[in-house]
Amino acid sequence: MIRAARHDDVDTMRAVEVAAGRLFAEIGMDLVAEDEPPAADMLRHYIGNGRAWVYGADVPVAYLLARWVDGNVHLEQVSVDPGYAGRRIGVALVEHLAAWARERGAPALTLSTYAEVAWNAPYYERLGFRRLADAELTDGLRRIRAEEAAHGLDRWPRLCMRRELG
Repeated sequence: MIRAARHDDVDTMRAVEVAAGRLFAEIGMDLVAEDEPPAADMLRHYIGNGRAWVYGADVPVAYLLARWVDGNVHLEQVSVDPGYAGRRIGVALVEHLAAWARERGAPALTLSTYAEVAWNAPYYERLGFRRLADAELTDGLRRIRAEEAAHGLDRWPRLCMRRELG
């Protein structure tokens, strides 16, 4: 069950992020694994603006955050508790976002992710996203990539992706 995130979901959303992040330690990406989950205030901002969803009737086991970037809906974060992996929960959340974006007239979904992590770029390619060349990046996507680089995330190859919603 996908529903709009509520303010009382914030602590659980942060716990899901910590659990999901641990997977990165298993592939030598300790910096990512040890990164702090999104701040509670930031999550409340997304919730307050109607751009945060969770999967789970009572206690969320996954969540997704989105924002508008250059006229497209940008998938800011999707995380699934590893204990619930393989159940297509992430797919359901992404498809929910695609429907939400279509209803609002967005031409595409965008995201930034790790190029070589199996549950990142290759996963999104299976969901219809394509890798963007640097020349295709919008100003907003360039700003996002610069913020990620400043945060140290470019220690591993990253890229932006796009899925047309037509």
